[in-house]
Amino acid sequence: MSWLVGLVLVLSCCFGIKTANSEEPSVVTQQALRDGLIYHRVIGPEFPGKYKHPAAIEELDNGDLYIAYYGGDGEYAQQTAVYALRKAKGSDHWSKPEIIAQTPFYSDGTPVVWQAPDKVVWLFYVCRFGDTWSTSRIKAKISHNQARSWSDSFIVDLQEGMMVRNRPIVLSNGDYLLPVYHETGYDTESVGPDSTSRFLRFTPGDKLWRQMEPVRSARGNIQPAVVQLTDDYLVAYCRRGGGYGPGHEGFIVRSQSRDGGFTWSQGQDTSFPNPNAAIDMLKLSSGSILLVYNHDKLERTPLTLALSTDGEQSWKYQRSIATEPLDYAYPYTIQARDGKIHLVFTSHERSVINHVTFDESFMTKSSSGDR
Repeated sequence: MSWLVGLVLVLSCCFGIKTANSEEPSVVTQQALRDGLIYHRVIGPEFPGKYKHPAAIEELDNGDLYIAYYGGDGEYAQQTAVYALRKAKGSDHWSKPEIIAQTPFYSDGTPVVWQAPDKVVWLFYVCRFGDTWSTSRIKAKISHNQARSWSDSFIVDLQEGMMVRNRPIVLSNGDYLLPVYHETGYDTESVGPDSTSRFLRFTPGDKLWRQMEPVRSARGNIQPAVVQLTDDYLVAYCRRGGGYGPGHEGFIVRSQSRDGGFTWSQGQDTSFPNPNAAIDMLKLSSGSILLVYNHDKLERTPLTLALSTDGEQSWKYQRSIATEPLDYAYPYTIQARDGKIHLVFTSHERSVINHVTFDESFMTKSSSGDR
């Protein structure tokens, strides 16, 4: 029997990773599946390097789906790298993972992959120069051929402690706004209270990334996700700062800008709990806002979706789609051209990348098993 298992692994490496397997175990709830959510396990510890976290996804202009993730032996391992997989339009298979960014003698990770309106694909990622994330800088590469090859890497921001997490958005004036953050503390188990969410602004005409004013809050905040509601009015939700131990102060932090993203209000706690974990927020083509987060102050479970249909005034629809104790982390969402919402997240102690797709209508279905 062992020869058969080996053969399956060899074939999957050579020809790609098949996603349409009705027998693969789902980490999402059965009610979510009955209501139309589609689940696939993308990749797990069967491929080199147990650690696969976090992941980012993009739909390229040719219809391919492209995932980038941070891989290696562990979060603080040496010589980690950024890997990528592709699922060609119409295919049921993800390609074999390949390294697309690796800095000799240092550790790279936490990628963001995004195709700009001019069809240039950007890969942003973090390079850690020391023992903690507070020593990092933001690097990038670009591609002019749908992420089939990449430029040399370059530094986006030289300030120590600067990192990237969520995709950019295109503002109504054509500028790009990239959510970034500055982490302090030099501590593997705590985010410093003076850590701040920030934004880099790119004007396509001069091709420069300029840093905007930070989001400050009482206990610190990082990893902002941003939406633009009007030309001048933007809202950011951020991961809280602090440690990972028990407490009652764990909430998503909210900030707003009234001048098109140049300056930001003091960050304030929302009513959404946050266990010091990444979140994502996406403005849909309908104008609704989708929030993805862990609805708990201590654990990265459940993984919950919330939908606002009135410009963030209320969050009428909320659904927990994954509820087991499997550490659902670093959600990352996009809306494809066909209107489908794609969400990737990791689980099983950061060793498995999961991919789900659903329509906005999935959020408005009432299910007794939801939160």
